[in-house]
Amino acid sequence: MTIQPPSLDWLTDVTKFAVHRLPAYSDHKYYATLQEAEQQADMAWRHSLNGSWKFNYATNPASRPVEFYTPGFEYGGWSDIQVPGHIQTQGFGQMQYVNTMYPWDGHSDVRPPHIPEDHNPVGSYIKSFVLPENMASDAQPVFISFQGVESAFYVWLNGQFVGYSEDSFTPSDFELTPFLQAGENKLAVEVYQRSTGAWLEDQDFWRFSGIFRDVYLYTIPTLHVRDLHAKADLDASYTQGLLELKLTLEKPATAYATVDMKDATGHVVASLKADFTDGTASLSATLEQVQRWSAEKPYLYTLFIQIYDASGSLVEVIPQKIGFRKFELINKVMHLNGKRIVFKGVNRHEFNARTGRAISREDMLWDIRTLKQNNMNAVRTSHYPNQTLWYELCDEYGVYVIDEMNLETHGSWQKLGAVEPSWNIPANLPEWQDIVMDRAISMLERDKNHASILIWSCGNESYAGEVLRNVANYFRTTDPSRLVHYEGVFHNRTYDDTSDMESRMYAKPADIEQYLNDNPQKPYISCEYMHAMGNSVGGMHKYTELENKYELYQGGFIWDYIDQAVMKKDRYGREYLAIGGDFDDRATDYGFCTDGIVYADRKVSPKMQEVKFLYQNLKLTPDRSGVTIRNENLFEGTGDYELVYSLLHEGQEIARNAIHVDVAAQTEAYIPLTFPSTDEKPGEYVIHTALVLKEATLWAEAGHEVAFGQHIFIVEDPNPLQLPTVGALRVVHGDVNIGVHGADFSIMFSKGAGSLTSLRYAGREMIATPPAPLFWRATTDNDRGTALGFEAGGWFAASLTRKCVGIEVTEEQTDRVTVAFRYTLSIHTDAQVTVAYTVLADGSLNVKSTYEGVSGLPNLPIFALSFKVPADYRHLDWYAMGPEENYIDRAFGARLGVFRNEAADNVSGYVVPQESGNRTGVRRVDITDDSQRGIRITAPATAPVECNISPYTAFELESAYHLYELPNVYYTVVTVAGKQMGVGGDDSWGAPVHEEYQITADQMLEFEFTVQRI
Repeated sequence: MTIQPPSLDWLTDVTKFAVHRLPAYSDHKYYATLQEAEQQADMAWRHSLNGSWKFNYATNPASRPVEFYTPGFEYGGWSDIQVPGHIQTQGFGQMQYVNTMYPWDGHSDVRPPHIPEDHNPVGSYIKSFVLPENMASDAQPVFISFQGVESAFYVWLNGQFVGYSEDSFTPSDFELTPFLQAGENKLAVEVYQRSTGAWLEDQDFWRFSGIFRDVYLYTIPTLHVRDLHAKADLDASYTQGLLELKLTLEKPATAYATVDMKDATGHVVASLKADFTDGTASLSATLEQVQRWSAEKPYLYTLFIQIYDASGSLVEVIPQKIGFRKFELINKVMHLNGKRIVFKGVNRHEFNARTGRAISREDMLWDIRTLKQNNMNAVRTSHYPNQTLWYELCDEYGVYVIDEMNLETHGSWQKLGAVEPSWNIPANLPEWQDIVMDRAISMLERDKNHASILIWSCGNESYAGEVLRNVANYFRTTDPSRLVHYEGVFHNRTYDDTSDMESRMYAKPADIEQYLNDNPQKPYISCEYMHAMGNSVGGMHKYTELENKYELYQGGFIWDYIDQAVMKKDRYGREYLAIGGDFDDRATDYGFCTDGIVYADRKVSPKMQEVKFLYQNLKLTPDRSGVTIRNENLFEGTGDYELVYSLLHEGQEIARNAIHVDVAAQTEAYIPLTFPSTDEKPGEYVIHTALVLKEATLWAEAGHEVAFGQHIFIVEDPNPLQLPTVGALRVVHGDVNIGVHGADFSIMFSKGAGSLTSLRYAGREMIATPPAPLFWRATTDNDRGTALGFEAGGWFAASLTRKCVGIEVTEEQTDRVTVAFRYTLSIHTDAQVTVAYTVLADGSLNVKSTYEGVSGLPNLPIFALSFKVPADYRHLDWYAMGPEENYIDRAFGARLGVFRNEAADNVSGYVVPQESGNRTGVRRVDITDDSQRGIRITAPATAPVECNISPYTAFELESAYHLYELPNVYYTVVTVAGKQMGVGGDDSWGAPVHEEYQITADQMLEFEFTVQRI
């Protein structure tokens, strides 16, 4: 071949994106023997170059070591760097996070395809290698594969130029054969962060560069299938399997192929044979009664493709897994294997808090199990093709995939939220067609054999135009077995035919319903919804409730799976999760990288509780006699599960049983349940029902709960007992304090402080800071997005600047005394709150807080009473909705029960401190020290309260930007609320909490609770 001399001009030339790069091909493995293929072992014909490389970092091309690739260049003093890995995560260059704007915004005034010249970091890599013996034959060609390099790179071997490539997220292969030498070989790679490719990679992520996926050498046998396309379809009855297989040799030769198709037990169910003609062979078969592939039952067959030369000698064996399934539009509705499908999905970036997008097999296994354990059935590869292993896992574990090409040009058409496409790319610009199409081809050709991929996506947030319409038509023409997705046409309906489905981002439920009620011509999905930034995912039920209301509503994909926060050390050497701006990166979008339902350190966030419940396919609705099981699976019954049910009285389990149930897919059944007689014992009861795995699966252990439902009921006491008065109260009216004393307790109220100041049981003081009305919560990310501080900041001040204007002692009797404080609030002269404390003879304290509504004021974030107890009282025992934090708009997944945690546990791992740890439906919570002494807070089951018990006040959380900025712990802060507003989640930049989950200021609000000693 003719070698083109490399040029830096290629970095800004939209026609130069692949120089001497091999055409894209399928991601199959190949072996020399059938035994190796059956074992799916590491490929002997592949040699990894992962590990330590020599490395030099330069800020721009002018300061790079230009001749570093030459044989005589001395690089002994260079640094070491790990491959795969990003340059920035290994101590070189500038860490930077931006969302929609280009990373050079405000630094360089450039427009596509030009790039900044003064800051275009260059990583120069050198790796020496000796060919392994099985590649050293002169007759064998040798290739190199870079699975992912960001964003453009040049390659030399032994001083000779090999090739150039862009597209960070698909493989780039080159042939090395002409440049190899005996003994040691010097491989040199020059990686540029900025290029024309960088204009196409404006995704919402950290802006890394470098060789961040595997690099390996490989050779091929004398006969080699370079590409294969296995299409495993179903007939119109969805029972017969239709297999079409096309094999393409590296170069034409006299050869033939045999194919044995084995089922999951290893039995051969079909055998095929075909000769190669002009380098290709086509094979087909019709199979009766195949097992179909779906996320519910991801059944895979394995093709063992054996390639023989003209003499009949076996040369190559390829194991290729396939799943028979049919994905199609029927009457405008997406169907899988004949059934309407609903995507219960999530967007997923490849991310690790320490290694960025250079993620490991262990990361992927944890992710796929977490998806399955929490009832997610679909993933969108936002916004680039993932590592091949991810698709293999989705095939095997059962996850539907929207495979998205590596394209986003957000900053070229949307600025500060406004659509302004005056210099949008690729738009209708023909010069950008090939570079964009190349990305589509590279993705499709590599990934085409994965059963899990149902939809090809033309990229993300790149507006619309002829270039992307052509990409969509390429997908349809090349692979009609899948549908095509693109959301951007929402902004320009001229190109509406780019997408086979109506796809929107962050559309409100009402907007979605408007579309679905207005003669829709396409099925609807939310490719992004429920912006899970910080404490979020409130109101998700409003979306999932559409699943059974509208046939054309076919689900959505939460944004997103994992926080993109990076492990960093503070000035004292302690690790913390850092966000944009923490690395002095400017421009930056700060904490917008923390939108996950999983924390960056791969711990499940409390938001997952709601997601798991609302995404469950099996709906359990118990009553006092049984449970209705609605099986919304498309194909699978409940045979793999056991129904476990229990009866609890006042939080204590009094009965438990487990039975087998069999409810077919798409049906429902009422299952009678047997409970022991309770003799109508008064109190609150709850029936818990759950479906749990009978046996372990790939993704969960036996006993894992896949579905849950509960029923709460109260048996009233027809003859409630009046407890006898124990002891008598002694009331002391001092000049400043009102003291109420009883047997081994004393309670003090201060006229000066205007509050309860002492609650002393058996000589132990429980009040560290007096109770005060609270109307403010530490703003969540969603609150900040709606400017809650601006709109309702008066309640912040009211919480800190109340004025006690009245103290009244009533009901002064031997067995009870009530002391009431009336406060006026700075937010309005008519805004008043009364807190009445009633002391009973046994030392218990009933607290009642009342707010008189005032019109014209902003909605309240919370109506509560907050006080501090000493920090030793940190152990919590709850009878409430839980076990994870929940809010009035995010409580569907919570269950009523008894659970325990520590006060510190209620500071959730949201990277920016904010409101967290709340529990709704609180009937009781015990707050104790190590000796199990303390206080108990109770409320009746008919009027439970909300509680947040934490080491920090709302104002301490409000004032901290990182968790490490929070002060040392001196108190346990007890906040008891009549009501707290929801957390919202439709988006994080203006969408309000839904109206029914807000607290209007013009209404009267009242709650009460009791404090008792323990």
